[in-house]
Amino acid sequence: MPSFSKKSLNPQPAEPARRLDAAAIARTAIANPYMSAGGAAFLLLLTIVTMIAVGGDPKAGQPSVRISLARVAGPLAPPGWREALAPERAGDPLVSEAIFQLSPTPLEPQWNGGGEAVITLPGQSANFAAGDPLPTAPIAGLSGPGPSGPLPIIGADGRTPFEGYARPFTPNGRPKVSLIIGGLGLNAKATRQAIEGLAPEITLSFVPYAEGLQGWIDLARAHGHEVLLEAPMEPTDYPDNDPGPYTLMTTAPAAETVKKLEWVLSRATGYFGVTNYLGSRFMTSDPALAGFTAALSARGLAFIDDGQAARRAGGLPRASADRIVDNQLSEAAVDQQLAALETSAQQHGQALGSGFAYPVTLTQVARWSESVEQRGYQLTPASALATRR
Repeated sequence: MPSFSKKSLNPQPAEPARRLDAAAIARTAIANPYMSAGGAAFLLLLTIVTMIAVGGDPKAGQPSVRISLARVAGPLAPPGWREALAPERAGDPLVSEAIFQLSPTPLEPQWNGGGEAVITLPGQSANFAAGDPLPTAPIAGLSGPGPSGPLPIIGADGRTPFEGYARPFTPNGRPKVSLIIGGLGLNAKATRQAIEGLAPEITLSFVPYAEGLQGWIDLARAHGHEVLLEAPMEPTDYPDNDPGPYTLMTTAPAAETVKKLEWVLSRATGYFGVTNYLGSRFMTSDPALAGFTAALSARGLAFIDDGQAARRAGGLPRASADRIVDNQLSEAAVDQQLAALETSAQQHGQALGSGFAYPVTLTQVARWSESVEQRGYQLTPASALATRR
């Protein structure tokens, strides 16, 4: 039987003397400081809940960065790059504006049982198999607190993040050929294809603005890839071409450059070094580049550029790309550049190429890497080509 309400079998007459009107109740509540404060808190909570329900964005208060995905290629991108960046879902635009939520504390410690991780340093890789995962980051002793999150540091025993996070490598006497694929983290489909579809010897570089950056780096290392982090640098056509709010500027004071660089470095851990994103103006400035490389050197990191700083030193592990493999977005053109990379390795003993995570690049590089060693070369992580200069 429904029991929405119950009526007394012997109803009593109302007692007017005990009634209080609404105004009297309100006056009594306002006069009571505890009830007044409680009511204010309730109203504030109700307002917040209503705003979230209406706005539909519970993360609206978190720091965010708005960047255009068009910037991932820049003005020097090859013809057809917009069409090459296919949408992840049917109906999505090819290039769109995106907001990436950035946590105020982007990295949670993930110590392996609270102890020191066991790693194999370069040159000590006798027990490291080609398909083995790399140690989980962060490795104890190679990071410390910073203003925006953990930052890489040189360990108490002198071990550097470059040594700890580089992929182990043992040369076999053959010409060394290395490749870096960059622009990762913004497009989930392309990022996963690079991580899971490319040979583990191929180095991957990630955009610091990427959402879920630590998860992508963890996945890359689990598949055996060493990782670089991309530092946005001022190009010659700035501000028409703006790499984002943490762009390293040529004329900025040294303290500002360090502050922006520390924000970039604090986005994740597990990388052995930094590479440039754009930077055609920044890397022509001796003072700007000197301050940048000094900051990296103090943290035990390498700097590997896309070829724009080939003659620059810095007192830290350095390497520069010999060629871009996807200046033209066609299968034949990419294949031709990869063949030229092999020729350069044959002539000089080693060669380093770089490319972007375009679908055609990922497909052709995957095919190329399956047979490059059969042609007499050694597929080599980029860190193995870095020398101190």
